[in-house]
Amino acid sequence: EAEHLVQPPYSLRQYALKHRINEIVVAADDRRKHLPMDDLLECKMEGVRIVEGANFYESESRKVALEMISHGWLVFSDGFTVSTVSGFGKRALDVLASGLLLIVGLPLMLLTAIAIKIEDGLSAPIFYSQERVGLNGKLFKVHKFRSMRADAEKHGAVWAQKNDSRVTHVGEFIRKVRIDELPQIFNVLNGTMAFVGPRPERPVFVDDLAKKIPYYNERHRVKPGITGWAQLCFAYADSEEDTREKLRYDLYYIKNQSLLLDLLIIIQTVEVVLFKKGSR
Repeated sequence: EAEHLVQPPYSLRQYALKHRINEIVVAADDRRKHLPMDDLLECKMEGVRIVEGANFYESESRKVALEMISHGWLVFSDGFTVSTVSGFGKRALDVLASGLLLIVGLPLMLLTAIAIKIEDGLSAPIFYSQERVGLNGKLFKVHKFRSMRADAEKHGAVWAQKNDSRVTHVGEFIRKVRIDELPQIFNVLNGTMAFVGPRPERPVFVDDLAKKIPYYNERHRVKPGITGWAQLCFAYADSEEDTREKLRYDLYYIKNQSLLLDLLIIIQTVEVVLFKKGSR
């Protein structure tokens, strides 16, 4: 807005020194024609930090600004070193975390199986397997405890909604405390998923979202996860706009991923589960 515009009567360097400015964020749309490069260079030589707008947004919000990035930014910015964190260390963490969760969660898994049978009958399926898009776009089967009616998608795939009428009584509870996700431990152990990563989506939704949301397929550069940065920061997506927002967090994770960040996400996920936040 106009009242926030500053038009100094002297050079940008003089203005920065007079007002003791220590950082300038460059967020212009057309940097090739209108940026005062000489003034910015003078400021930098005086010790003023010059920060690119997308990087500033990322550091402040812990997500990537989809509207501000380009293929060039993806290529030349720091991060996105997937190969350095997808090897032995991350795999060891996946196996360790999944093994511990399997030991702790086994009694809950047995009780859940019994509860599903009691509610829906002995012939009712306990698990729900669904095709999802994984690493490099490869399809795989993800496994969950069934939380909806067996005929929930007889009319085709639809987004899960808040207070979804297709959810069973047992399903409502196990979703709330996230027990329905426990069978995905076996996806991690067989290598189709990681413990931490973007949540895997269904092919029918991926095809549609990739056409509408820029860089959506970049989230398939890493293995999908049981939990992830987007799940902690933006609990649930049930629309295209929500998915766009979650992609900002997924790209932040892919750009900055490390074993330390994975550990932080796992610890915070335990806290979220204990306080029963963000499930639908």
